[in-house]
Amino acid sequence: MAIRAVVWDVDDTLFDYTTADREGMRAHLLAEGLLDGHASVEEALQRWREVTDLQWARFAAGEVDFETQRRDRTRVFLDRNLTDAEADDWFRRYVTHYEAAWSLFPDVLPVLDALAASHRHAVLSNSSLTVQDRKLRLLGVHDRFEAILCAAELGVSKPEPDAFLAACEALSLPPDQVAYVGDHPEIDGRGAAEAGLLSVWIDRGGAYATVEPPVGPRRIASLAELPALLAADTRFGAPSTFG
Repeated sequence: MAIRAVVWDVDDTLFDYTTADREGMRAHLLAEGLLDGHASVEEALQRWREVTDLQWARFAAGEVDFETQRRDRTRVFLDRNLTDAEADDWFRRYVTHYEAAWSLFPDVLPVLDALAASHRHAVLSNSSLTVQDRKLRLLGVHDRFEAILCAAELGVSKPEPDAFLAACEALSLPPDQVAYVGDHPEIDGRGAAEAGLLSVWIDRGGAYATVEPPVGPRRIASLAELPALLAADTRFGAPSTFG
């Protein structure tokens, strides 16, 4: 079957989350006078990343809600017994610096333009709709997507098949007519493949560059490669009849 739609991950796929998080936290720690508590800026940033990953895993496993994981990120990172309001205030100040560093990857707008007439588009993120809706609006691409689905509202997160199938249902398309593009080889790549979508792993040479690709996803280094990949039914080795 021809691929008729592309469902997109957001962070580190469309949006340069890693750079924004790093630069935003660097500016925040400086403003808060917290850099002296760490051996180096890089050590502080690495600690923030470790805490973020740990708390996000708790959210993805359904152990805590979205707001709780954000508050606990702050509490664990600062090693302080903060009230909810104190944790929220600290995180809100961080977000101000974080948003100042927001940007799309340079290959995003060209590929969205190239596929605008040929494919439908949606978003599936493991974040919350409040966060990603605002982000996509500020980045100027919100109107490119028919549907924006997020784990916090769905009640299920990637790599669970039901998350990917919910995106297909939102588009009223079967999985074999939908491609999914994401940056994580397991959560995005293997998850989408096991749900029956054409899975595309965008490997930008970041944290997962040395990971052996799992069976299923197609690995690309730039979104510029995506139109050619979608032009053929590569899952079965035969040309697509699309177009």
